[in-house]
Formats: sequence, C-alpha cells, structure tokens
Amino acid sequence: MAVKIIDEKCKGCKLCLKDCPFEAIDMVGKLAVINEKCTHCKQCIAACKFEAIIDDEKKAAVADLSAYKDVWVYAEQRGGKMMNVALELIGEGRRLAREIGPATKVWAILIGEKVSSLSKECIEFGADGVYIIEDALLAGYTTDGYTKVFKDLIEDKKPEIVLFGATHIGRDLAPRVAARLNTGLTADCTRLDIKVSSYIDYAEKYTTQDTSDLDPKSKDKALMQTRPAFGGNLMATIMTPNTRPQMATVRPGVMTRRERSKGAKGEVIKVKPVISATDIRITVKDVVKSAKELVSLTDAEIICSGGRGLGGPDGFKLIKQFADKVGGVVGSSRAAVDAGWIDHAHQVGQTGTTVKPKIYFACGISGAIQHLAGMQTSDMIVAINKDPDAPIFEVADYGIVGDLYKVVPEIIAEWGNADSLYEATIDRSSE
Repeated sequence: MAVKIIDEKCKGCKLCLKDCPFEAIDMVGKLAVINEKCTHCKQCIAACKFEAIIDDEKKAAVADLSAYKDVWVYAEQRGGKMMNVALELIGEGRRLAREIGPATKVWAILIGEKVSSLSKECIEFGADGVYIIEDALLAGYTTDGYTKVFKDLIEDKKPEIVLFGATHIGRDLAPRVAARLNTGLTADCTRLDIKVSSYIDYAEKYTTQDTSDLDPKSKDKALMQTRPAFGGNLMATIMTPNTRPQMATVRPGVMTRRERSKGAKGEVIKVKPVISATDIRITVKDVVKSAKELVSLTDAEIICSGGRGLGGPDGFKLIKQFADKVGGVVGSSRAAVDAGWIDHAHQVGQTGTTVKPKIYFACGISGAIQHLAGMQTSDMIVAINKDPDAPIFEVADYGIVGDLYKVVPEIIAEWGNADSLYEATIDRSSE
C-alpha cells in the first residue's frame, strides 16, 4: 500500500479520519488503519501532526524507453471511408514528430479488409508511411480482433506515441490496447505537446532505472497530454513517465487538418496479422443504423445551435428550419440538453462535441466557458442574443443583440440573396 501508518507514532487523534475524503481510514482500538478505499490522495499525510503517516510508494521500474520511436495514428475508417478525425491526427502527429526530431516519422495504421486504397489518402495528408493490417476477420470492427492485431504490431515495432480519435470506436479500442500493453492512456485530449529533457534527469526523477550507463546526451521526449477535468472547470496536463507507448485519444475537430499534398509519396508496409476466429469472442450478425436522425457535427460546415434562450423545446423547430435553409446541422448548448429539449447527440462543448465549422450560429446561447471551448475555433461565429453583455459576444465575429425569434426569420428570408443582404447591411449601418 502506498500510504503507510507508523503504529509507534500514531496518537489516535483522528485528525486523519476527518481529512480523508474517501473514508479510507478506520480506527482499530486507538490506532488508525488504512483500508481498501484509499486512493493515495495523500491528504492524511498533510493532516497528521505527528509524522505518523508516510508515502511508502516506490518509483516504478521502467522499460528501455530509448527502444521506442515514431508517432503512430490509428487511421480509423468505416466502410472504406476515412474518418475526418484520423486525418486531423495525422497532421497533429506530423507536428509532434517534427518537434521530437528530424528522424521521427509519423505512421498511419489501417486495419480492416480491402483498405489498402486508403493508404494514399493518409500519405497525402501528412503520413510518412502506412502499416496495413488486412484480414477477412477484420472486415467489421470487433474489440477483440482489432485489439489483438494492434497490440501485436505495437509490441513488434515499438512506437513512442500512439494517437486515436475520441470516437465511439477509438474510445473502445484505445483503453483495451493500453491495458494489454500495461501502459497509460489519457482520454479526450484537447492539446498535445512535446517536452524534451535529459533522459538521465528524467530516469532519476520518475524511475528506479540505473543511470550509470546512460548516454549523457540522450533525450527523453515526454508527451504532455492536456484534457478538461471536473466538468471542464480546469485543464489537466498528464504524462506517462514509466511506460511506452504514450497513448491518447483526441477529440474530433480540435486539431487542424493539413492541406492535402496531391502525389505525395510514402512507405507502405503490409502486415500479415496472426488472428483466428477463436480470438474474437463475438460475432457481428448485422449492423443496424439508428432510426433517429443522425447528427454529424464534426463534419458540418455550418452549425446552427440553440440554447436556453429558445425558451423551450419548440424553439428547435425554428433552429431546424434555419439549419435546413443554410445547409447546416442543428447543435445545442448543454443547458438545452439538460432541460430535455433536444438529444445529447446535438450538444456542442467540452462535455459534448468539439466542432470547427466554417460558420457557427449561436442562437440564445450565453456562452459558458465549457461551450466556448467546444466551438471557439470555428472560422466564423455569429451570435444572436438579447443580452448585450453575454460572454458569447467576446468570441463572436458578428454579434446581433435582439430577439432570436425576430432575427433568425430575417436571416432565413435573406439567405442566398447576396444583393439583398448587402443592401440590408447598408440600410442598417446608416440608421
């Protein structure tokens, strides 16, 4: 156990009991005893005035981190179509690889059946190379099948960093692979950075590794993984100090996709997986798409979002009419979802979907920080709100102070008529 109580020093004062937020300390007679609820938060150590509680955790041993190299991106595809988040991550992987050093490459990992044709797309969007794992057993996604072949490839090639999109599949696959490799995983990251430091300093700080034979010039490349915590009220930066690869899932729409370089060349390696039907414990009989309207916020070029200012669920009828007119999709704030006015699939924000459309219409949305974090990188933001002091106006490119039930119908009526819009702008500017 990491937290240890020294019986000879314990006075039975119960100060540690009062400070423990997890009820992880019991009194046995006059002595405090740590129970199985302990999370190693160490609050009891600070509470004890008699130095009777100590941190007995030993630094973990570490593998040879210098054996790991390159950045990998899981190139998620569905039905032979590449997911946008995969292309975003290839661009981000390229940036990270260049920060680590010129010898570092970014590899896309394609898994499925008859997916070789997608390798060209991966390379043209920034991958230096592509590993292709094809087999009839991998035609449809299964947790067991994809986990096994991905884990086997990682153990063979030893990448330093592995990135997944925080999609339904990515959130299922990444933790399984990490658990099989006994390494760490940070979920739903919104920012990634590289911290280069002396490997000797790193090993002495975080591990029990003998540093006497290490090259003084060797460098460790730590992936700094930033993600929202406590409902988006703070941002936590996380490291994986003792194990490799360093793994993270990244929210769609957060990273910028590189411009496609037509005709770019890269290395393509086909890997024959070692897999059999007995490795897969489930059988996919059929795939049934949802009967309800599907929402693709991450791919939308225009999003029309409604918030608490709509006043009720009927307000989304106007937002749907607005979205249909401008060729967009319907989004919402968390307040509207929590009120039961619209399905969670439409939610934009840190606890919903992070988006980056060409135009984002915020209708009746005040602009809580959690919502802003999910849409503030949009190319253009148009805010419509009665409150001139609403925080949404601080990030908006265009702000309209007024009743959305009057403003939105006017936009719908004028949309697509550039001359009318221009004349309307001139008329209003002269008032």
